[in-house]
Amino acid sequence: MKKLTVIGAGVMGRGIAYSAATSGFEVQLYDIKQEALNKAKESIFSLIDSSREKGFLSENKAQQGRENLSFTTSFEKAVVNAEFVIEAALEIMDVKIDIFKRLDELCPEETILATNTSTMSPTKLAAQTSRPEKCIAMHFFNPVQKMKLVEIIRGLETSDETVAKTKEIAETLGKETVEVNEFPGFVTSRMNCLIGNEAMNMLLEGVASAADIDKAIKLGLNHPMGPLELADLVGLDTRLRNMEYLYKTLGEKYRPCPLLIKYVAAGRLGKKSGKGFYEY
Repeated sequence: MKKLTVIGAGVMGRGIAYSAATSGFEVQLYDIKQEALNKAKESIFSLIDSSREKGFLSENKAQQGRENLSFTTSFEKAVVNAEFVIEAALEIMDVKIDIFKRLDELCPEETILATNTSTMSPTKLAAQTSRPEKCIAMHFFNPVQKMKLVEIIRGLETSDETVAKTKEIAETLGKETVEVNEFPGFVTSRMNCLIGNEAMNMLLEGVASAADIDKAIKLGLNHPMGPLELADLVGLDTRLRNMEYLYKTLGEKYRPCPLLIKYVAAGRLGKKSGKGFYEY
């Protein structure tokens, strides 16, 4: 497989597109908004230049990475020749369902359809298509170019061949994989959301400052990033959607912290808005 399409030019879509293009794939990056594509192109090319300067990419690989990338607002153009598609849209089931229906209609029969999701059901998405055996979930982590893990989640009808090819794609991108049985939140999101939510509750209760909570978790539990820093990086709106989904599917222990709800309502979405638990 050499032709890969990424649907959605947000933070995750950009990271996946960068990793794929610099790993030798011909990448079509699609977004409904030209402005989002312009920002993605600037961000990815800047990352390629930075990676080359730091010695992570050779001059030849950097040049190939640029040449491997195409950007389009045409859904049909993006997917018509794709061998593997990774949807990286918002964590909203209705949005993902609409995308999967369109992918099923326009992609070649042999194309594998993957969703980059941290919580949602690949079985439900696959059921909207005529190729449930070729549908799967790939959970990448932010920032994609640095994080080594990809969770691979098979739906009820996902074939062994699809799982094997998806693992091969991930490994070509330089990732390690774990195979997870479908359940809300998979492995990492269930744990991550609990830790982050408890940190938010401690902040709300006045147990410690945001900086000291994060410092305690980093130095005391050896986490590379504090839970409040991480929530800001992910986006507090994204974290809230994840928490709401897990609360709905797994129950009371995932009830979103009131402070998270308040911050999102105020537009404090984390790094992308300039202010969350910290200011940027």
